[in-house]
Amino acid sequence: MSEINIGVLSIQGDVAENVASTEAALKELGINGKVTQVKTPEQISKLDGLIIPGGESTVIGHLSLVNGSLKKIKEKIESGMPVFGICAGLILLSKKVKDRVVGETDQPLLDLLDVKVERNSFGRQRDSFEAEVSLEPVNISKFNGVFIRAPSITEVGNDVEVISKFNEKIVAVKQGNILATAFHPELTSDISLHKYFVKILQQSLKDQ
Repeated sequence: MSEINIGVLSIQGDVAENVASTEAALKELGINGKVTQVKTPEQISKLDGLIIPGGESTVIGHLSLVNGSLKKIKEKIESGMPVFGICAGLILLSKKVKDRVVGETDQPLLDLLDVKVERNSFGRQRDSFEAEVSLEPVNISKFNGVFIRAPSITEVGNDVEVISKFNEKIVAVKQGNILATAFHPELTSDISLHKYFVKILQQSLKDQ
């Protein structure tokens, strides 16, 4: 297989950490690939897979909208490109969002992941915390979840598989080639979720 091209959307958020985790995942799996920071529609059009990192989702959405990247990301995902949305990335991928405090928001969304998301779901007083979560459906029995002003998923569509819950709230899902988590796997030394995403990517290329 030729070199896999994975991009990390570099508008803001934990970009460098996601690049490092993905490079480590490729190395551990023995897969030939490169990981680059991407911003423009031209860069995004060349990708085999994309990671949308955490950050402030409204900012990521509006900035992506300005340079046309959001449209290109949507086109690529609709044509089957795997994507991993983390925290703000989960929010951006979703169909519906509301804020726990301010209610409905008008931020730009990709409208692809059939879920309803609640922003700041764990409360402002718990801005950030770590907790062990289990992702048994994807064979990850325990994972140290880093939650930073984290969202949660309040509703899922029929095609969405719930892969993790914390305190009865849904914090990780998969829908086709879309993987999304409310917590930040790139802020731990555990690369098992990035490895899982690379495997999704590898399979999608085989299926083409």
